[in-house]
Amino acid sequence: MAEIIQRDGTWAFDGTTVRITPGLHRSVPLFRQTYGEIAVPLEAVAGVVYEPERKRGRLRLRLREGADPLLQATGGRLPDPADPYRLIVDIDRSGVAEYVAEEIRHALLLDQIPKEPTKAYLLPGPPVPVSVRSSDGTVSFDGAQVRIDWADTSERVKRATGPRIVAVGDLVQVEWLPNSGYEDGFMRFVTRETVFSKLPPEKDPYALDLWGSTRRDLLTALVATAVTARLPHPSARGDGEFEDRPPRTATVPPPADHHDVLLRRLRELGELHREGVLTDEEFTMTKKAVLRGFN
Repeated sequence: MAEIIQRDGTWAFDGTTVRITPGLHRSVPLFRQTYGEIAVPLEAVAGVVYEPERKRGRLRLRLREGADPLLQATGGRLPDPADPYRLIVDIDRSGVAEYVAEEIRHALLLDQIPKEPTKAYLLPGPPVPVSVRSSDGTVSFDGAQVRIDWADTSERVKRATGPRIVAVGDLVQVEWLPNSGYEDGFMRFVTRETVFSKLPPEKDPYALDLWGSTRRDLLTALVATAVTARLPHPSARGDGEFEDRPPRTATVPPPADHHDVLLRRLRELGELHREGVLTDEEFTMTKKAVLRGFN
């Protein structure tokens, strides 16, 4: 057993699994403490490195592409302190950190673990049900459907539509961008009907606009990960770098019923405007966003 215990957390490697447990110190981000212990099977690991610095160092675990729904959902956008695959190491424990890294590297070589992308998730993601209260509302996921209950501070166009419930079978993907404290983030549930929607997050009834507490809003990544883990793997649907794709500049023609969806949305906005739920300014702004979808 190779193990290192730090204030930031504990890494333990038994030859087959890297078990990562977050520390309980107040300096450890709420996201890591809430996500809890992560058991990383050796076959999910692409590499490990120890980066020494003057006062402290860092252990970093690299996972194979496609192995972890957390990395898939967050797209490498987790702030460094919230990254569970990074451990801050006191300088006097550098030797132990090097030993743990060497043991993992030796096992990777011995078991001939490939570095190529995986064809299935090798980590399960967070357990369900999971529920997070964000600045724009509360989002819950029970393994079968997503539910969004809007906050009193949500845009009126969202509150007017009532709670949003989306079945996993209707989802294409989850888009997630953290609230940085300087710029708002968002979490959008993309369905077959809304895949070409260009509504801004604050107006989109399928999106949470993350503008409040950065510490609290970061927890939405728990829901994004739990949902992503239950969607088809990227290798199956052609996402990521697993298959040849057209250049990023290529455009995908909208489905035949795309305009019908947009027309229906315009009618709904018109009704909300006539009922006085949307002001003239809100109606004009949201209508323009929908009309851009016809381009």
